[in-house]
Amino acid sequence: MKLPARLLLVFCVFIIAAGYWLTDFDAHFAFRGDGRWKTTRAADPVNGKVLFAAGGCISCHASSGSDDRVHLGGGKPLKTPFGIFYPSNISPDLKDGIGRWTETQFIRAIRDGTAPDGKPYYPAFPYTSYRHMSPDDAADLFAYIKTLPPVAGNAPAHDLSFPYSVRRGLVLWKLAFLDGTVIEVEPHKSESWNRGRYLVEGVGHCAECHSPRNFAGAIIDAKRLSGGPNLEGKGTVPNLTPDKTGLATWSEAEIASLLKDGFTPDFDSVGGSMAEVVRNTAELSDTDRMAMAIYLKSLPPIEGQKRSK
Repeated sequence: MKLPARLLLVFCVFIIAAGYWLTDFDAHFAFRGDGRWKTTRAADPVNGKVLFAAGGCISCHASSGSDDRVHLGGGKPLKTPFGIFYPSNISPDLKDGIGRWTETQFIRAIRDGTAPDGKPYYPAFPYTSYRHMSPDDAADLFAYIKTLPPVAGNAPAHDLSFPYSVRRGLVLWKLAFLDGTVIEVEPHKSESWNRGRYLVEGVGHCAECHSPRNFAGAIIDAKRLSGGPNLEGKGTVPNLTPDKTGLATWSEAEIASLLKDGFTPDFDSVGGSMAEVVRNTAELSDTDRMAMAIYLKSLPPIEGQKRSK
């Protein structure tokens, strides 16, 4: 075995061993961020429905092979360079879904990426962005999901290549890359800008698809929202900053319009996973869509890759 291969093997063994050692640390002590898991008011499922649409929960967790958008049995394959992820059943089913979860367990999963049993979730579940949601909003989302029909059945196990298949290694990934707390209002900015920031950076998790990633699959902060390779297939995803390679020539109204009807200013229509995103954002209010547009146009321009299909 050549030296580089031996070093790689030693590194992988170290990652696995460290992951096993740190699992309890993840389960009981780490990743609490600002520590505010507790809510400050009664949960509001009406607001939860808005967050459900903005968060695109249906896009991943809808039952595989079903056209019913409120059947959250999961199982739809998500193909990535790391392998195939199968989103879980998040319906309120008592046996196979999250029907027995407590509100705190749901908030912890959303904001910290930790399951009720203490196991870390893969960041294909975008808790790296949901982490910016307030506990109150996470509780509202949970309250809405509990109003949906329970769906029996479990999703298949993830089919990932080594070393990504070793879940315990995610503890180290979270130590290295998981940061951020609840997005706070910036008083010198407008109400629309603050709402847009919350939707884009938090519950809407736009950066999860529209940013390049490093070797470990973490977003490169300096290139956040500047587009990047399409992790689900060929081509690239668009640059959402107001750079000439992105939204420089788009008006706020045109961005908001696309989020409602899926049409670009030159009358092209979005396709693929973005078509599903638009199906979700179309359920938001005109005010929320415009808020997202206002925030995106306020970002510093970042040069992105030339678009390819």
